[in-house]
Order: sequence, then structure tokens, then C-alpha cells
Amino acid sequence: MSKKIIFIAFVVSLGGFLFGFDAGIISGVMSYAGPEFNLSDGQTGWVVSSPSFAAMIAMLVSGRLSDVIGRKKILIAVAFLYAVSALASAFAESYEMLYIARMIGGLAFGAALILAPTYIAEISSAENRGKLVSIQQLNIVLGFFAAFLSNYYFNILNTSGESFLTDENVWRWMLGVEFVPAILYFIFMIFVPKSPRWLYSKGNIAEAKKVLKSLYGEKLANIEIEAIEANVKEETSKEKVAIVELLKPSLRFILMVGLVLGILQQITGINAVYFYATSIFKQTGIGTDAAFASGILLSLTTVFFTIIAIFLIDKMGRRPLLIVGMAGIAISLLVCAYGFNEATYELSSEKIVQFENFDNTKLVPFANKKYSNDLDFKNDMKSALGNQVYAKNEGAILEAATTINATLVLVGILGFIACFAFSLGPVMWVMLSELYPVKYRGLAIGVIGFVNSFVSWLVQQVFPWELSNLGNAMSFLIFGLIALGGFFFLLKILPETKGKSLEQIELEFVK
Repeated sequence: MSKKIIFIAFVVSLGGFLFGFDAGIISGVMSYAGPEFNLSDGQTGWVVSSPSFAAMIAMLVSGRLSDVIGRKKILIAVAFLYAVSALASAFAESYEMLYIARMIGGLAFGAALILAPTYIAEISSAENRGKLVSIQQLNIVLGFFAAFLSNYYFNILNTSGESFLTDENVWRWMLGVEFVPAILYFIFMIFVPKSPRWLYSKGNIAEAKKVLKSLYGEKLANIEIEAIEANVKEETSKEKVAIVELLKPSLRFILMVGLVLGILQQITGINAVYFYATSIFKQTGIGTDAAFASGILLSLTTVFFTIIAIFLIDKMGRRPLLIVGMAGIAISLLVCAYGFNEATYELSSEKIVQFENFDNTKLVPFANKKYSNDLDFKNDMKSALGNQVYAKNEGAILEAATTINATLVLVGILGFIACFAFSLGPVMWVMLSELYPVKYRGLAIGVIGFVNSFVSWLVQQVFPWELSNLGNAMSFLIFGLIALGGFFFLLKILPETKGKSLEQIELEFVK
């Protein structure tokens, strides 16, 4: 495998890095931007989830559009949209401008998640395809890590009082810094060759051969040329598949397996934890600075266990990783629910007088009053201070009032992240690429990907409302019970595809 191919795969999958960065950065941004614009729970949910909503639209059109004008042109446009989104978000003067700017970024990462693996697969040889495509998933989790690290340092600079950063502008810098990797992605993509597979499909055979020879050398390029020519001939003879064909009795089992995996991956709350990580850690009363620092630990855990999954998936198999992972996800979420349920909240008179950023006398009527749940406590704080003042000072107030086993909750959250990273995260996409016959694969993955994105958007949109109306414990209990149900369902229906050819899988599971 040449260094040139590895470099190209890395450059193309920078779209995944930017997706991870954008997803991770918003958890810190909302700690400041939410109070700045005095957002309601619904508005907070929409700012966070609007990119996922836009991504659904991009996923529906980007694949077919790239068939017409090429993978490279769309990916260059993706990089440009990321850069525009970063700047527009940083300069947003209203709630409406902020979510529109983020939706522009959503169009970019929806297209990138579909097209980057497609492009990489089309420049890869058969023996290296799995490793090269996995660079995309690795880049996504590295993007999360970079985002949480960036948020942490911006928060430290802001709270130190020794920089130009303030509560009113720090979130703008958090969002604006994404412009740097976006513009680098744009520049690097200009030097990436067009997909040889796409060039062949458009009849540009001479240019396709030139690209392959530059990637592989004369001898290996000829082997790839033969494979591409055979594949192009096969695909041109294929009849188009209508979406209703997925409902055929022979495909029902594998369609059900795919839909269950696609829904479980998101409905167990992974993007609620990623996108609202800083807010969740604040709920444990560890304070704003520690909440930002915990985000780094969360993203490092993701990177570590994603790498483990890449090494184990072909050794242990898909089914064991998913079953063990789902059990771990359910236990971890239920541990979080238990930890939050045991928490108590009480502001002593001594703690109240220490608050200097707002009129602390408004809290005197609540001095030494003990609360057994976070809902009653937060509702009283909001009624006394107003939503905006409470939101700006939530970290400090909860730190002063909360008595909780924060370590238990942290272990639960990190356990959830770890189990997801070696199971539902990467393994779902591998199984989707294996379960379906070639004729139906693209359509089936597209439909399941759309459902997956829709559930992701729904979870992100609803989660702030859940925290405000159901409380921390109940929110995690719901996710935990769904995961527990998912574990028993997968235990019953999930097949194993490890070590089987695509033809064997089709014979066994397509009835």
C-alpha cells in the first residue's frame, strides 16, 4: 500500500474529522450561546440538531449528484460549505442566523459521510479497502477529541480573566476555529485525483488509467483496470431497484436486522451524550471547568475503543462485539440513572453569599432547603433568577448545591462511550455492507442510513426537553431500558457474518 494512497484516503476522510469536530464543539458552545440568546429547550435542541436534519437531505441527494458531476467536485464543495458554516456560526447575531449557519455545515457532513467512504473504496485495492475506509471512522473520533480539547482550552482562557475572551464571545471563537481545518481540507482536496471508478463510468478511460497508474504503478494498475472494467460492465447491465422491493419476503429478515441496528445505534442516546456532554457533566455538580475537562476524557475513550474495534472485528466477529457492547451500554446507562437518582441538592446560606455574578439575595428564601431531585431544585432556581441568569450560572450553582457520587456517573458515561465505540459505532456499518445482496445494497444502506439520521436528529432535539421535564435520572433510565430491550432483541435475531463470503451470506439469510 503506497504512501500516496494512504495520504489521499486521509485527506478525503478529513470530512469525517470535521463532522466529529462540529459534533463535539457544540457541547461546549451551548454552555455560553444558550444563555447569550436566552434559548428555550426547543430552541437549544434545534441549534444542536439542525445539522443532522440538514444532513438527512444531503444524504438523499449527494450520492446521485456525485454520480453526475463526480465525487471530487462534491467533496470540494463540502469543504467550502464547512468553512462558510464555521464563519457564519462565529458571527451569528441571532438564534435564526446560528441555526441556519449550522444547517449549512449539516449539508456538508451529510454529503461527506456518504461520499468519503465511497471515494476511498473506489481508489482502494480489495486487500486494503477495509483498512483505508476505516480511516474515516478514526478521523471522526479524532475530530471529537480535537473539539473537546479546543473547548477545554478556550474555556480555561475565558475563566482565567487574563485574555480577551469573555462569556459573550468565547463561544464564537469555539465555532470559528473550525474554519482552519475546513480551509485546509478545501486546499488539499484540490490536489486529490478524480475517482478512477467514476471516470470509467463516464467513459474517460484514458484519464482513469492514468490515475490508477499514478496510484499503483503499471503492474498493479492493470489488475485494477481489469476489475473495474468487469464491474462497470456488470453494473451497466443491472436493472434499477425500486424501494418497495426491499419489502419482498426474501429480504424481510435482513431488512429487519439492519433497521434494528440503525435505530438502536442512535435511540440509546449516543449523540445526546456527545452533543450535550458538557451540560451532562455539569449536572453532576463538578463545575464548569471540570465539565470541559471531562469531555476530553470522553473523547479519548472513544478513540481508544474505536481502535480496539478495528483490531477485533475480524477476530472476534460482529455478533460477539455487538452483544457484549449492548449489554455494556445498558448497564452503563442504568448506572448513570441510579447515580443521578441518588443525588440531593441543597444551597447553604454560606454558599449563597459567595455567588457574585448575580443578585444572590434572590436565593435566600431557598437557603438550606433540601431537594431530593434535580427537577424541583432547578425549577426553583429558574423561578428566582430567571432562565437566562440561571443558564449562565448553572455550573456554579449545581457545583455548590449537589451531593452526588460523581465518580459513579462518570464511570457510567465512560462505560457507555467505550461499549458503543467497540460495538454499535463501527460494527453496524460493517454489517450493513455485508448483509445485503449487491443488487439491493446501495438502496438498503441508503434507507437505513436515512432512518439512522432521523433518529439521531430526534434524540438531539428532544434531549434538552427531557432534562428539563423528566430530570437527569429518568432521561438516562429511558435510554438504559431501551438498550436493555435492544440487547435481548439482538441476542435473539442477530446473525454472524464473520468469515463468510458475500455469496454465503446471501444464501444463508436471503430466504
